[in-house]
Amino acid sequence: MVETTPFDAQPTLTGATVTLSPLREADWDALFAVAADPLIWEVHPAHDRWQEPVFRRFFADAMASGGCLIIRDKASGAVIGSSRYDRTRVEPGEVEIGWTFLARAYWGGTTNREIKTLMIGHALRWFDAAVFYVGASNIRSRKAMEKIGGVLLADRTIDFDMAGVATAHVVYAIRQPLA
Repeated sequence: MVETTPFDAQPTLTGATVTLSPLREADWDALFAVAADPLIWEVHPAHDRWQEPVFRRFFADAMASGGCLIIRDKASGAVIGSSRYDRTRVEPGEVEIGWTFLARAYWGGTTNREIKTLMIGHALRWFDAAVFYVGASNIRSRKAMEKIGGVLLADRTIDFDMAGVATAHVVYAIRQPLA
């Protein structure tokens, strides 16, 4: 850990094609418009998150977390998704990055890598590792983690309640480079 100031869980981060900034109540309509696409959640353990009552709980949790970032297309300013930092479920020296979702138009390219690079770069100024909990059967997200350099921690798994079902999650980590 390098920084001695408190971790900023809601920074504004700007990349080549995206901007991440603190989630606000006023972002509800634009973010739900993205999340209302059932195909985004098709292979996700929380497959019902496209439904408004379910997404309202997700949004309320995101607001309460104090670590959620809204993701915008830098060129158009359009909301394209969100992601979050969290420190409640990790080991000392770690921060979780998760709850990320993107509009399908941004899948398969460089957007996810850019978002995670910005978030990881910010987090590793304070922490030794950024960790990611991924549904064990969510092959799409697992491949995305491996694509950005996530290392599977085979000895760490956890179950979370997703859509009313206990769902196994695996843990990936991206660590500080050794000095």
